[in-house]
Amino acid sequence: MKLHEIKSAAGSNKAAKRLGRGIGTGQGKTAGKGHKGQRSRSGGGVRPGFEGGQQPLYRRLPKRGFTNIFKKVYTVVNVKDLECFENGAEVTIQSLYDIGLVKNVKYGIKILGTGELTKALTVKVDKVSQTAANKITACGGRVEVE
Repeated sequence: MKLHEIKSAAGSNKAAKRLGRGIGTGQGKTAGKGHKGQRSRSGGGVRPGFEGGQQPLYRRLPKRGFTNIFKKVYTVVNVKDLECFENGAEVTIQSLYDIGLVKNVKYGIKILGTGELTKALTVKVDKVSQTAANKITACGGRVEVE
């Protein structure tokens, strides 16, 4: 196979509609927008959520509670996910990132107790649930909350 022989799969590339390019194209004159009206105009149409003047749904529904903008959301990792480490390994944020268990950590990592663990690991993270801590120490590992 050579570079000039590579072709896309049949039907994977579809030509774009060429709007307003003559009556013979089937999309000429009004370019598929019909005649007159708000949606036929340049920049026409209504904003998202607009219901033609009727009170929109987002205003009809009651508002409750609030969002705490200072809340810290920890990236969670389960005990069963730590099984991929070698026996006696040290589990840190960097090691979890390197192995691909976490992608972006904003406020830190919390280990949760779902699953089983059979290896003695040293876990150095920001938070650990009581269940997870019990499972890690039961296997002969250590938990260090940073």
